[in-house]
Order: sequence, then structure tokens, then C-alpha cells
Amino acid sequence: MNTVKSFFYVVCAGLLMTSLYSCADGISGFLDNDDKSKVVEEIQWESEANADIFLNAIYGNLPNYWNQPENLDNFTDDNDVNHYYTSYNWRDGNVNPSSSDYTVWGGTTGPAVMTNWDSTFTFIRRTNTFINKVQENKENFSEGWMNRRIDEARFLRAYFYSEYFTKIGGLPIITEVMDRRTMDSTDVYKERASFEETVDFLTGELGSIVDNGYLAIKYNQGDPDAGRATLGAALMLKGWLELFAASPAFNAATPAVGSNPDGVAGYGNYDVNRWQKAADTFRQFINNYGNGNPYDLFDDVSSLWYESNEYHSEVIWDRQIVPDVMGSSFEQYGGPVWVNGNYYTWGNYNPTQELVDQFFMANGLPIDDPGSGYDPQNPYEGREDRFYAWIVYDGAPYHMDWMSGPDTIYTRIDKVNPKDNEIDFAQDDVSNTGYYFKKKLNPLVRPGGGQKSGQNYLYYRYAEVLLGYAEAQNEAAGPDASVYSAVNKIRNRAGLPDLPAGLTKDEMREAIHQERRVELTFEQKRFYDIIRWKIAEDVMSVDKHGMKISNTSPSDNSGVWQYEVVPLNHPHTFHQRMYLVPVPQHVIDRNRNIIQNPGYN
Repeated sequence: MNTVKSFFYVVCAGLLMTSLYSCADGISGFLDNDDKSKVVEEIQWESEANADIFLNAIYGNLPNYWNQPENLDNFTDDNDVNHYYTSYNWRDGNVNPSSSDYTVWGGTTGPAVMTNWDSTFTFIRRTNTFINKVQENKENFSEGWMNRRIDEARFLRAYFYSEYFTKIGGLPIITEVMDRRTMDSTDVYKERASFEETVDFLTGELGSIVDNGYLAIKYNQGDPDAGRATLGAALMLKGWLELFAASPAFNAATPAVGSNPDGVAGYGNYDVNRWQKAADTFRQFINNYGNGNPYDLFDDVSSLWYESNEYHSEVIWDRQIVPDVMGSSFEQYGGPVWVNGNYYTWGNYNPTQELVDQFFMANGLPIDDPGSGYDPQNPYEGREDRFYAWIVYDGAPYHMDWMSGPDTIYTRIDKVNPKDNEIDFAQDDVSNTGYYFKKKLNPLVRPGGGQKSGQNYLYYRYAEVLLGYAEAQNEAAGPDASVYSAVNKIRNRAGLPDLPAGLTKDEMREAIHQERRVELTFEQKRFYDIIRWKIAEDVMSVDKHGMKISNTSPSDNSGVWQYEVVPLNHPHTFHQRMYLVPVPQHVIDRNRNIIQNPGYN
């Protein structure tokens, strides 16, 4: 969707291209009319091309997670973060409802730094405006265009809602354009809907979009509408919301945050049918759109994000990125800090030992299995393919296309031949864990050159359908053959053998959780998982670890290189209330019908 670049650009281009008004007539009409906004609005909705400008601008509001050094993985046990980020304060239990600082630099708004109340409802208002104006001016549009574009806007509204709902719980449901001048205050100052009502609204909207069938199932590279909403995206989002809502933090008599008399933080009871509903949605996706019709797993996990592979079979929903115009600077933030003797990155994404230990051995066994062959003093030998594709470890070969030649990254403490990326447990950019990542890095783009990458950002991919189905079906019915099939497809793509037969429901749950953590690592999924599985209180209340490597004879390296798992001594406080972010205090001050989340009063 190469028209979605910037609002100003597409508006100017669209107005220049429109042929319904001559330049002179347009200027004359504008100057002669006292209500200038009315003229602009009439032009905005007089043709499909002009209305598309408005909708394209809404697509431009989709979060571009490439271009910020903070992301949701910073709020998890998978990544170590530096002291100057908002996530560092959150890890110390510091979340302040009165704060409106949504920058990444040392704020106290927690995960709301990614998605907040004001921006969410601004974007929702824009989608409501588009739907309202298209319906008001329907005589200017063809039926087919109206059907498609309205369902696109409904999807975008559901997506914006979902990004905030999964962090805050129940939200006011608004489907009309609010106007204090014409509406009664009881209509303007809406209450928060319950958790259940919000889930039902969103999944109902998404189900209706799928049933309508107006949108394409999928777009391919080169399609002029690639980047627009699809039936695949709508069904995936529906399944994800059902999976999220069915999880232990919310599908319980008492939700994870505790007492919930207003119902905004969970259901207030347990119902296994919620798992079944999620499983049914993911099964519908697999049966109707999966198995290569047209969605399927992409063959190569190492090049899954490459610009040359955009819109391959696994891509369900992404954000278009255009170098320089709407480019990505992701490479600046992650990967080894020093490459071939030069400083290149901020070194933000440092896998913890906890994450590294989740990667399997090449024989498919976890490292704590007695038969795995794992050697704690040779921990990087015999690991699975995804480990080598995504994790940079001590002694790892490193060669991106932009580099003049290959490098080897050493994080060990070497007094004889010191290296730039040596672990130092200080507050500089070098990793404190002894690891970097290279997943999703564009191999063509040199870090530090600005927004030069054109690699699209993937919100959802087909692997999530398989993992979502396996989890929901296992919870609803146990580890039947279809559960094994879904998980094994992910494992086999990674070069791993099938799971062993005869697993219990609990054992399969553990296997799915581990597979999900590895497969979706550093894709901003782990945060939602530790929240919805209600394990954040366990994994975020203990210190994380790194790998210290040193020689027993440091003066001449004549001894043995020892691998020692060491604590990072970074903040690790998680309060029960932190399962949800607070409602901003300024929102409650403006609308007394809005209630605060439990624990923040």
C-alpha cells in the first residue's frame, strides 16, 4: 500500500490529482465561502480517491515498532534493559497513574508507553469519522468500494482497541463520532465496558468482517493493496483476543489483579468454553486459509523478515515500511554494539540466560533433559537452528551483507586479548548478559545510517495461528492429534523432531509454552504471555541472569574457559496490580464515570 506514507503527503497528492474541481474553481470556492472547513470536508468525501486519503492516514497511525528503542520485550524476563528506559522503572514496580509521560526515557507509565488512552481514542475517533462520512456520502461511492473500505475501518478500529485492551482491560465502546455540541453529556461521558463486553464487541466486529467476505484473504508482494486489512488479519485478531481472554489471568473467578467488582479486569468465573471458542477460530483459519491456501509456514526462519521476502506465505498482518520516507531504524537499536572494531548499535536487545536456556538441543530435547547431551561448560554446541539464527553468543560468527567482512563476537572476559563486546556489568551499551540478538535485523542496512531499512513490521504470522490453536485446543480437550500436528509443524520447520507421544495435558501445556517462547522471541509476544498466563508475579519478581566467561589463568589464558551463570542485580519487583496498566488520572478527572483499575486508587 505505497500510498500510505504520510498524511500530509497523501493529502497533497490526492488533492492535486482530483479532477472534479479545476484549480481556479477550487480556489474561488474556498475563498468565497465563510466556512472553509466545510469546503475541505466536501472535497474529502466527494470521491473514492479522496476518501482513500483519509483512510490511508489512519493506516499511518498503526504503531511502527521498528523506530523506537523501547518495546514490550523490555517488560519481560527475555531481555535485559538499561537504566534509562521506562521499562527499567516498571521492573522496579514503579507505575504512576498521574504520569502522562509516554516517552521511552525513564517514564513511569509502564507498558502504556507503547499504547495509551489518548492516542487510542484519537485513532478510534478517526475510524468512526471515516465510517460515518462514507455512509453520509454513499451516493459518491460504489457499493463494492464502500463495503471493502468500511470493513477495513472496522478492522482498524478493532486493532487499535485490541492493542490497549490487552494492557488495560475493559474500555468504553464508542462507534459513533462524539460531539459535545450536539450530544447529551450522558452519551459523551461513557463508562468503561466490562472485560467481557469489550471482548464480545471486538470479536463480534471481527467475526462480522470475516462473514461479510468483502476483503481479500491475503495480499502478495506487488499487489497494489498490499498492507490493507484482510480476512486473514481479521480472523487472526479474533482468535488472538479469544485466546487472551480465555487465559488464566482473566478466565477465573478472581482475575490476576485481584478483586474486580466492576468486571473490567476479567470475567469473574471460569468457563472452559472460552478456550474452545479460541480453538474453533484458529481451526477455522487453518481449515479455510491455512495449509497453503494461501497461508503456510515460510521455509527459512533466518530470512523470514527480509525485505525481499515480503508478503510470503506466513505474513498475516504487517505495517508497510518505505526507506527514508517511512523507514525503519531498528538496526540502530539491536545487535552487537561493536562490529569489526567499530561502534554501531545501542545494544538494546540482550537475551537473558533464562531465554537462552529455553532453546532446544538439535535432538529436540530441552537442555535440562538428561538425554539432551547439553554441556554447561560448552553450552553453545549442538543447539537447535533457531538458536544460531537468532542469538549472538560468545564466539558466534557474525556477517551481515552490509559488513566489509565477517566478524566473530566475543563477550568473554579476556585479559590477554580484550574484546570490545566484553561483558562488563556496567551502564554502557555493551550487553550485561553476554548475548545479543540478530532476529529481524535487516542484513542490508548498516546501523546508524538513519531510517534506511524498508523491512516491513510483522504484527501477526501463521506460526501464531498454529501455536494459538495448539494451546487453546489442549486446554479445551487435551493433547489430541491435532494439537501434536500444530506444534510439530513449528518444530519440524526448525529442524526438530516431533514431540514425544503420550504427553499429559500439563506436559503438553509446558511444551507449548516453551515452543511459543522460542518461536516468537523478540516479537513483542512474551509480555502478553506472562500476563495472560498469570506468571509475571513469578518470573518478574526474581533477578535475571547472564553468562560470565573467564579463564582460570587470566594472565595468559593457559587455563580453562569457565562458563558461569551470574545474576544481573537489576530491579525485579512485580506488584499484583501490574497485570494491568492504570487508567490515566487525567482521564478520570475529565470523566468521573471512568473507574480506576484495581490496586491503583
